[in-house]
Amino acid sequence: MARTDPHSYFDPDQPRTAALKIAWNVDFESRRVSGRVTLILAGPSQGPMDLDTRDLTIRSVTAGGEPVPHELGEPDAVLGRRLRLHLPPGTRNVALEYETSPDATALQWLGPEQTAGKVHPFMFSQCQPHHARALAPLQDSPGARVPYQAEVTVPEDLTAVMSAGSSGVQPGPGPRSRTFLFDMPQPIPTYLIALAVGNLASRDLSPRTRIWAEPETVEKAAWEFAGIEDMIVTAEALFGPYEWDRYDMLVLPPAFPYGGMENPRLTFLTPTLLAGDRSLVNVVVHELSHSWTGNLVTNATVNDFWLNEGFTVWAERRVLEALHGPERAAMSWAIGKVGLDDAFSRFGPSSPFTRLKTDLWGVDPDSMYSEVPYEKGARFVALMEQTAGRESWDRFVRAYIARFRFTSITSEQFLAFLDEAMPGLSAKVGAQEWIYSEGMPANCPVFRSAALESLKALSAGWSSGQRPSEGVRANWSPDETLIYLQGLPRPLPGTDCAWLDQTFGLTGRGNYEILVEWLTIAASSGYEPAFARLGEVLSHVGRMKYLRPLYKALGATPKTRALARDIYAVARPSYHPLSRMVAEEAMASYAAG
Repeated sequence: MARTDPHSYFDPDQPRTAALKIAWNVDFESRRVSGRVTLILAGPSQGPMDLDTRDLTIRSVTAGGEPVPHELGEPDAVLGRRLRLHLPPGTRNVALEYETSPDATALQWLGPEQTAGKVHPFMFSQCQPHHARALAPLQDSPGARVPYQAEVTVPEDLTAVMSAGSSGVQPGPGPRSRTFLFDMPQPIPTYLIALAVGNLASRDLSPRTRIWAEPETVEKAAWEFAGIEDMIVTAEALFGPYEWDRYDMLVLPPAFPYGGMENPRLTFLTPTLLAGDRSLVNVVVHELSHSWTGNLVTNATVNDFWLNEGFTVWAERRVLEALHGPERAAMSWAIGKVGLDDAFSRFGPSSPFTRLKTDLWGVDPDSMYSEVPYEKGARFVALMEQTAGRESWDRFVRAYIARFRFTSITSEQFLAFLDEAMPGLSAKVGAQEWIYSEGMPANCPVFRSAALESLKALSAGWSSGQRPSEGVRANWSPDETLIYLQGLPRPLPGTDCAWLDQTFGLTGRGNYEILVEWLTIAASSGYEPAFARLGEVLSHVGRMKYLRPLYKALGATPKTRALARDIYAVARPSYHPLSRMVAEEAMASYAAG
């Protein structure tokens, strides 16, 4: 017997889970989820079976109504605790009664004051990359895919939604409760099991798409994402049929730590996407693209995370190009390179964490989360596309998805299929260097456009007094404004900050990509007129993409470092644990600096 996943006790030689049946009760007062998960095994089984858990209280383990011997291992900071079951011969199903911890890493509980409506509480899960074990005892590895059915009981004035199809709602077992029924018939990795409970309303956007949000937000969200059906049709033309029946979305409260999470049938989204001008819908295109690259074909372990994210960033930009043209795609590549450069700066170009295929045995994957698998991975895919030719590469991608659909694979399996389907391409692009070596290979593709070159020249001319004229900047898209800001030097004198703020109306922006880029300039420059808005953003938004650069920029001076610590002291209770980790890592660098 041997583990194959550095972040799971899952042993593929042991009995395997073929499906899950879940019965949960969501208790906001105790901040716990309690109930039962039944593991339906692939066949009659016996002997040891190792499950992943983290901070769960196990009440009982039974098979056929009889107790199953079991023991919990010692806690491990990365893995949690191994729960070893000793199955009697012929075991087909195992039922585990348990409850979660109030501090479960998979769950975030929000008080009414943290919601748009300010009346009802809210709870949502975030299981990627290895937190499903804090929600249920199971084989928590991307290689252990399962379908599931669930019954979720919640207070009667709240609604439960999941990464599954709805099978109806019925009166709950207790007073003032309702039970929501769900069915996910396709096998998914456990990190895609998702649950949210709150005061929710919905609007249909097409026969197969719906938006969920708090009632105060739902109309704005429905307008923002009204074009989702066109996105799905465009993606289908590129990658093949959409195989998940529905594509619904849920806009969460601002504490959500990511831009989006690609839970099948129910993508989770941050409200920072509601810019009011549909300028940030590329995040939705990214999560939608995961329906093929990530959810349909999944990385076997986090060591192969680039297979999910690199392919999906590439796919996202192909969809954007099909919808809006090559200029829009070139802008997206340029914006992405800023995040990639930041990641290389954070790790160092010779760090093993700049490889696509990583070795994360003993390493918490949350601590190594970066743009490397996304942006380096996407550039590797783009290089293969450019070398093979678009038409040939598109045929390959469709064949790749068809071959590995509903499975989880390694980088080595990808390379074997690449050699089989497109002989010689791997050697031609230097695939071994891209996947297994640090840094960025010399043959990295470059994405150019006339508009992009003009913006870069304008930014580069700032120090010599060059400024964009009113006529030029009046025609800029939000992406163009962002690229211009990204290219500016920092810190800037207060007079320069004032000119930028007044000219572009930056402090009042609703587009968070532009707003946060501006606030990093203001923070690193000590521009106090923007500090109130900076404090507001850091106090209400938990998206890690924004927290890292903002807290880092506040490290510029003793005064701004003190401001950062004051803001964090207030904001910390509302942050997701992942968001806390990012903020604390940034502030720890102050002392190191």
